[in-house]
Amino acid sequence: MNSFGRNFRVSVLGESHGELVGILIDGCPPGIPLSVDDFMPDLERRQAKGVKGTTPRKEQDIPLIRSGFFQGKTTGAPLLIEFKNENVKSQDYDKIKNTPRPGHADFVAYKKFGGFNDFRGSGHFSGRLTAGIVAAGVVAKKLLKPIKIEARVIEVFGKKDIDQAIDQALNEGDSVGGIVECRVSGLSVGLGEPFFDSVESLLAHAIFAIPATKGIEFGAGFACAKMKGSAFGDEITDASGHTSTNHSGGINGGITNGNELIFRVAVKPTSSIKKEKNTIDMQSGDKTTISVQGRHDACIALRVPVVVEAMTAIVLADLASQLN
Repeated sequence: MNSFGRNFRVSVLGESHGELVGILIDGCPPGIPLSVDDFMPDLERRQAKGVKGTTPRKEQDIPLIRSGFFQGKTTGAPLLIEFKNENVKSQDYDKIKNTPRPGHADFVAYKKFGGFNDFRGSGHFSGRLTAGIVAAGVVAKKLLKPIKIEARVIEVFGKKDIDQAIDQALNEGDSVGGIVECRVSGLSVGLGEPFFDSVESLLAHAIFAIPATKGIEFGAGFACAKMKGSAFGDEITDASGHTSTNHSGGINGGITNGNELIFRVAVKPTSSIKKEKNTIDMQSGDKTTISVQGRHDACIALRVPVVVEAMTAIVLADLASQLN
């Protein structure tokens, strides 16, 4: 339920406004050097401090390594990393606890868990939990060197002019979605398996675990449905498997082919918006409206690239460990 992976296995824990959030990594090899400084660049990217359109909620996000770590290196035991929640304003959610936000997990969480779910800041459904995912990604990236993983926002609200799209959303009290592209270079041939453990299957599983993800495509993606086989098939140019084009996104038959791994992720607009929307009162069953105040992202996609990198690194580290 809250765990993913086989040999390199991660488990998320915590709630947005609870005492902490964190990650438990099982299967991390011993002897990997780690320090707080190793984590901070990616954690700061996730926070996106000062970036227009991102939430003003700011946590220190200093990783607290609780186990599996001794004298500056991993021990081989489960590695537990925690982050304290300190900058919380739970009162913002008391007013809307009985009026589920359209597009959010509020309604299904209430129904599934019988009203016992922590509704503050979306609880266990919150993007706040990606702090732990990013931390696990830092560890996974160390295991994958010299493989390089880079993700970036390439489009917001269907526009290449990201600032313009964000300004429009802020002015209207609304939010917008975006597209994140991820590229992985330096992969060898042979990662992945046919069918259920294909690279696409595992990456899609992990990427859809990132809150707000609504779509993923590899290589040419959905555009391949408009192509002919003569155009789509990537011609092989040498014995190492390099191809003249990369419509397959670096994967054939579920297995990496040595070319750059390329995929794109569709991120939905933030559900918490000031603009009034229709909903129901969970106690009375009556129809009502909701306008969400508080601290929220106008475009959550802006903070997703580093999380996509982390999830990608986790999947690839797990696959690489299965070859050893």
